[in-house]
Amino acid sequence: MNYLEFEKPLAEIEGKAEELRALARANEEMDVEQEAAALDKKAADLLRDLYKNLSPWRKCQVARHPDRPHCRDYIEALFTEYTPLAGDRNFADDHAVMGGLARLGDRPIMVIGHEKGHDTKTRIERNFGMARPEGYRKAIRLMELADKFKLPVITLVDTPGAYPGKGAEERGQSEAIARSTQKCLEIGVPLISVIIGEGGSGGAVAFATANRVAMLEHSVYSVISPEGCASILWKDAEKMREAAEALRLTAQDLKKLGVIDQIIDEPLGGAQRGRKAAIASVGKALEAMLAEFDGKDRKALIKDRREKFLKMGAKGLAA
Repeated sequence: MNYLEFEKPLAEIEGKAEELRALARANEEMDVEQEAAALDKKAADLLRDLYKNLSPWRKCQVARHPDRPHCRDYIEALFTEYTPLAGDRNFADDHAVMGGLARLGDRPIMVIGHEKGHDTKTRIERNFGMARPEGYRKAIRLMELADKFKLPVITLVDTPGAYPGKGAEERGQSEAIARSTQKCLEIGVPLISVIIGEGGSGGAVAFATANRVAMLEHSVYSVISPEGCASILWKDAEKMREAAEALRLTAQDLKKLGVIDQIIDEPLGGAQRGRKAAIASVGKALEAMLAEFDGKDRKALIKDRREKFLKMGAKGLAA
């Protein structure tokens, strides 16, 4: 278990309980279960208190937790007959973006998502989930394919943002993001998006301009990272806590603002502590959101999506 900074007191208690049980395993005559159970209860109470009212900055930390399920985990658990499709037919295959044909239950779909990787080797291979232009152009190709064969599109968003490197800029990063966002608005099939971790900047919007947008309870979605915001506004990245408060990037804030449609509950302690339960909750939410659009024609789907984004922020503007 990887513990976050604010979880250190929890790590000490759970560590002591595990030490006691390890001693008992080494010496069968020792009976430590009562003491270990008391520590377990103390740890459970502390975990409940820690996650009862997380600050925006702590939610950012949870959303970035290395043990949190990633796109590949959701695809392997929720979809059957997954057939990966690679390349943008122009430059290369971007491993930060994965996608392909699959089935959700009996429903054929196209799934596309950011993949961060789960260890040092795969994180480098996946570029930590930061897509290059070819990643967005691959997504456009897959959305066009889904539109052609009338397949719903599901996107799983988990990225700190689009890759800001020199090569990406040379190959038209901003244009690729804009085209991907435009394609989201144009396709005549249901488009459902779930923010499963970080939803950073235009790199997330390019996948999440959808008919329905859901967020996991402790995920975040914002125009810029708290560190980036703090560096620009205060010239000090250490003010990321203040920036996280100001950005209104939590699922709860964004639901109130009308930016997202649904919050998907996570197990106590975050998706990283109950991976199977979190993945199952996302699967149920996806099936329910897709069912909303059964029987709707192309024009109705496009109109629903456009109106959703045109209305965004209108309440605050009127006030």
